[in-house]
Amino acid sequence: MAFRAFYALPAENFSTSGGQHTNAVYGFLSMFANIVAEEKPTHAAVAFDVGRKTFRTEKFPEYKAQREAAPPEFKGQVPLIDDLLGDLGIVTLSKENFEADDIVATLVTEARAEGGYEIVIVTGDRDYLQLVDDTTTVLYPTRGVSVLTRFTPEEVERKYGLTPAQYPDFAALRGDPSDNLPSVPKVGEKTATKWIVQYGGLDGLIEHAEEIKGVAGNNFRERIDQVWLNRELTRMVTDVELPVVPDDLELKPADVSRVAQAFDDLEFGVNLRERVLAAVPTEGGAPQPEVAELEEIQIEEGPLDEWLAAREGEGLALHLTGNGAPGRGDVGALALVDKRRRGIQKEAADLSPAEDAAFQAWAESASPKYLHEAKRAFHMLRGRGITLRGIAHDTAIAAYLLRPGQRTYELADVYQRHLQRQLSEGGDQLSLLGDTSLVDSAAAVLELAEALTAQLREIKAYELYSDLEVPLVTILAEMEDAGIAVDVAVLEGELEQFTRKVAEVEEQARTLVDEPGLNLSSPKQLSVVLFDKLELPKTKKTKTGYSTAAKEIEALAAKNPHPFLDALLAHREYQKMKSTIEGLIKTVQDDGRIHTTFNQTVASTGRLSSTEPNLQNIPVRTDAGRVIRSAFTVGKGYDCLLTADYSQIEMRVMAHLSQDAGLIEAYREGEDLHNFVGSRVFDVPIDEVTPELRRRVKAMSYGLVYGLSAFGLSQQLGITAAEAKQIMDSYFVRFGGVKRYLDEVVEQARRDGYTETVFGRRRYLPELNSDNRLARENAERAALNAPIQGTAADIIKVAMVRVDRALEGCASRVLLQVHDELVVEVAPGELDEVRAIVEREMDGAIHLRVPLEVSTGTGPNWDAAAH
Repeated sequence: MAFRAFYALPAENFSTSGGQHTNAVYGFLSMFANIVAEEKPTHAAVAFDVGRKTFRTEKFPEYKAQREAAPPEFKGQVPLIDDLLGDLGIVTLSKENFEADDIVATLVTEARAEGGYEIVIVTGDRDYLQLVDDTTTVLYPTRGVSVLTRFTPEEVERKYGLTPAQYPDFAALRGDPSDNLPSVPKVGEKTATKWIVQYGGLDGLIEHAEEIKGVAGNNFRERIDQVWLNRELTRMVTDVELPVVPDDLELKPADVSRVAQAFDDLEFGVNLRERVLAAVPTEGGAPQPEVAELEEIQIEEGPLDEWLAAREGEGLALHLTGNGAPGRGDVGALALVDKRRRGIQKEAADLSPAEDAAFQAWAESASPKYLHEAKRAFHMLRGRGITLRGIAHDTAIAAYLLRPGQRTYELADVYQRHLQRQLSEGGDQLSLLGDTSLVDSAAAVLELAEALTAQLREIKAYELYSDLEVPLVTILAEMEDAGIAVDVAVLEGELEQFTRKVAEVEEQARTLVDEPGLNLSSPKQLSVVLFDKLELPKTKKTKTGYSTAAKEIEALAAKNPHPFLDALLAHREYQKMKSTIEGLIKTVQDDGRIHTTFNQTVASTGRLSSTEPNLQNIPVRTDAGRVIRSAFTVGKGYDCLLTADYSQIEMRVMAHLSQDAGLIEAYREGEDLHNFVGSRVFDVPIDEVTPELRRRVKAMSYGLVYGLSAFGLSQQLGITAAEAKQIMDSYFVRFGGVKRYLDEVVEQARRDGYTETVFGRRRYLPELNSDNRLARENAERAALNAPIQGTAADIIKVAMVRVDRALEGCASRVLLQVHDELVVEVAPGELDEVRAIVEREMDGAIHLRVPLEVSTGTGPNWDAAAH
């Protein structure tokens, strides 16, 4: 079932930030929760196979020998499932030399002997149908892992025309390709069923073997020994010596704290955890999550203005419900709690003019405010004409710095994760109607602020939080609220072009292979054309056939050029651009501007990401990307856009961290880095470094930051692995400091369990010591990359805080941050001053062993302002 779960969910969508794949774990637990909730068992066990070698392989070495090794992405996930089941109070069993089938068959046999049990077996193996009887049902997945067929004796007979007791005889006769058990030629399922029914079973059939006529009869008589061996191999053992009996399988209370910790480690969200814990008992022996007692918080009635006046200057927790989207914010209800745990909550619509005015004055004051996801609160309040100031804590960001890479930082999740307590339900209800959960949420924020501050101090990350991340909340909120002006006509013109290009290239592809109805987005149809009709080399095999994923098709086209592959890749590129432009047009608001959302708690490295829409995925160097960028224009009342970015920031950070003398010399002398490195690696004068040599060392230099292997470099450059290795070796001889640093940073992270940026931002990588090679190698690449990319991310954040402070008093404003670039909207008459401020503050963000280089440009739109 774990294997089925693995194939039901795409592996690329489920992995920890350290590289441990988790799709089988997620799918198995989701399925397990559904079944337990539906069946409501009193007793349960899960049986696992130990390995391929069993008493069956001793009898018949070919048994299951044809099966391919489990995919590397699957390896390492079964032990995780086993551990989690233990935390959930479920007995797990395995036995050397036996299969899981034998364990289950033994438990079923013992449960029947004891009597009083109604037995349900969940399996994807039809051999279990032999165990079905009036007290035993098999649940068999018939579509993915979500649709299960309930096999009772009647259903087995209806489906196969046989009794459950006859099924193994039928299976022995039919053979089983999945177990590598040979079939009898000319004896298909219909013939096998007819013979078993006619003679009552395999014993009767063998007794009357001479009576069977024709080729099928001859084939059967020649293979009686093999059929009998098939039957022996498919017969389940019912007396395996086990450490438990059925009575020992009673559901035990889950250890809620351990389950929550495991789910956090696997970076699963709160929804799955709640579903799983709701399905199993959690009362009794395990520590229970506490529920914040409402009595602890004194809810006060009366006017909000009087309540606030009595607490002037105090730090208060604020929790809001409503719409927190930039440009569309609104407040539904609000709750405030003071440090003495006295709270008040109100519907925003019910506030009197005096309450409204007092709340606005407080929200816009410097009084300390404790919030969770403060940026959302900023937009809710801005929708009511209020500008939130005085943010002292954002517990979502504090939780992110402590545990980067979690799937969610919702308040209930963070409260459970860090304080092992549960919020009462309904904390986001818009209508209060006497419900006090909103005040509970505000109180939870207060508790978290105190606890998370202590934890941040322990790991020396409090300054990173208080001096960088918290001030950034307001800066990003203002940027999101301002948005950036867009010329929709330019985007619509570009959309028209890409719509036409998609249609043209689709028609071209269809003509090339003479398939008028071909759907280029259908993997099934593509597979037929590529591998059957065009007979191109097969790509990586998947559960449903051969892969037609972009990476596979690109690799195929590189080695086997074909006009159809060119058309297919062009179609995908045009389709992607078309979707990007459509997405941008949809998000233009009534003010003619796009208000993206910058996420502070998504990327494990500390980088900001952009969503709704994503402004970081617009191609920089393509003509189409430039046209799209030209649609982002200066707004009314402003003179121009100014862009400023760091040149080669990650390579400069690499030079600083590795202390490599060669890289430091190149930057200090103001040399072109890639020409300088090229001349050293290829042993030629700088002016003889050709564009191709420069391309190679550039790919090499940046690739090292991402843990690129010689094979990876060879694929990227289209050269042999031997050539790539030679370039790497030569690079490391000339730049030994880089090699030493890359080796040391991984080993240090392996010892510590985490990496650190120059500013103390941690990324935890427990997978560095994993037995799973794939997870370990992914974590090693992350360990190489995190300190460099994370430090670069911190530098641009420091620059943003400095630029924001220096622009105080100016009408100009920062609109976007895209990786290493800032986009500023410049007010009339301020260009020279603003340019000087941006260059000075970005340059002063950090002092490295090599100089920073800041480039700026101006223009009426984003593309024209490029430099």
